[in-house]
Parts: sequence; structure tokens; C-alpha cells
Amino acid sequence: MTKTITLQPASFNTLEEERQHRKERLAASFRLFSKFGFDEGIAGHITVRDPKYTDHFWVNPFGMHFSQISVSDLILVNHKGDIVEGEHTVNGAAFAIHSEIHKARPDAIAAAHAHSVYGKTWSSLGRLLDPITQDSCQFYRDHALFDDFTGVVYATEEGKRIAQALGQYKAVILRNHGLLTVGQSVDSAAWWFITMERSCQAQIMAETAGKPIFIEEEYARLTAEQTGTEYEGWLSFQPLWDKIRKEQPDLLE
Repeated sequence: MTKTITLQPASFNTLEEERQHRKERLAASFRLFSKFGFDEGIAGHITVRDPKYTDHFWVNPFGMHFSQISVSDLILVNHKGDIVEGEHTVNGAAFAIHSEIHKARPDAIAAAHAHSVYGKTWSSLGRLLDPITQDSCQFYRDHALFDDFTGVVYATEEGKRIAQALGQYKAVILRNHGLLTVGQSVDSAAWWFITMERSCQAQIMAETAGKPIFIEEEYARLTAEQTGTEYEGWLSFQPLWDKIRKEQPDLLE
């Protein structure tokens, strides 16, 4: 008889172990974003809440290429924007957006935002994604539109408005800007961004070729329940984690 092994998120004996785990997954996410081409100059940031100081978060150093980020490069920022740990500076937009996201969503352990090509292209249409593929159903009735653009986000007031638009959803499309996703782990937040970017690509390609056929509401809801859960987001990231860790072990340094 075949034994079924179900993958489950790690458990930790100490907050220090959990912190290290989150930082490793965060560094891996930056490396993966680089491989997927989500880097655009100095734009883009992924954050994870510190397990001990829950009003602090870890973030990428300003101006460092995603492909070069290791665990030791990550910086810890408090709720005032002060750098508590690390030798680099923080992206002002990263603090303005992510501080308000983490404040508004205690369940959001991590948040991801980048200027990916298809995400920012789709965002310019000011539309939500439609349920045209199984993968896009992960976001069926679980993403929002921030229907405004007033330049680079440097003020926390703008971050508050983005957080309000996100609400309790897993993702928000920032009009004329790009995508932002959240999760109860770095793994899920990063995975939602990756698959949302691909869903934007798929819809752009489908509408270029013709008129996509929508999945019926009953089955879109069912598929969302099957594939859009926090666990499914975490699980989908695990093969990517295994691959990047073996390919680029220096990310753990």
C-alpha cells in the first residue's frame, strides 16, 4: 500500500528559528523574482513580518539587485521607518506601502510588489482579472483594484489607501503601477505574485487572439476553493524553493 505524505509548513521551537526561516524564504523569493524577470531597476520589494517584533518587517536593501540578495543582506525596519538591523538603506516606497499593509492586515505575514511586465501592462487597463483559466480562479472574488495613480508612493497616507483597497483580499491591482500580493507566509505571498503575473499574461494573450470564454460562476467558485487557499499558495511555492536553494545555495549566507 502506498503511503501518502502531505507536505506541511514548518513548526519552530523558538522565535529565532522562525525568524531565520522567514528570512531564508524571503531571500529565495528575491532570487526567484529575478529569474522570472520581475526586477526593474530599483523598483520592487517583498517584506516579511518579524515573528518577535511584530510591528517590524524585513525587506530588501534599496538599490541591490534581486539576484544578489542573501539572508545577510536583509534589513529590519520598525514601524517608524528606522533601520533596526542591517547596513543598507530602505526604499521609501517600500516603507510607505508595506508598513500600512502590515498594519492593516495582522494576518499578512508577507507582502510582495514588483513592476513585472504583464502585471503593469494589465494594470493600465484598470480591470480585475476574469475567470478564464483554472489558475486565474485562484483570484476569483479574491482581489481588488486600486483605481488611482498619483506618482511614486512615498507617503504613508497613500499606503493606507492601498491597504484599504486591498481589504481582506490576497491581492490588489494597482492601476498604472503593477501587482501587490499578501500571504500568511513568504511562500504564499511570493507564489500569489508569480501566478498572478502569469494570469495577467494569459488574459492579455487570450484577448489578443480573440474573446476568452469565462468559466461559469459555480465552477469558478469551486476552483477558487480548491486552488486559492493559503495552504495551496504555500504548497505551490515549495518546488520553487527546492530548485532555487539547490541552484543558488549562497542565498542562505
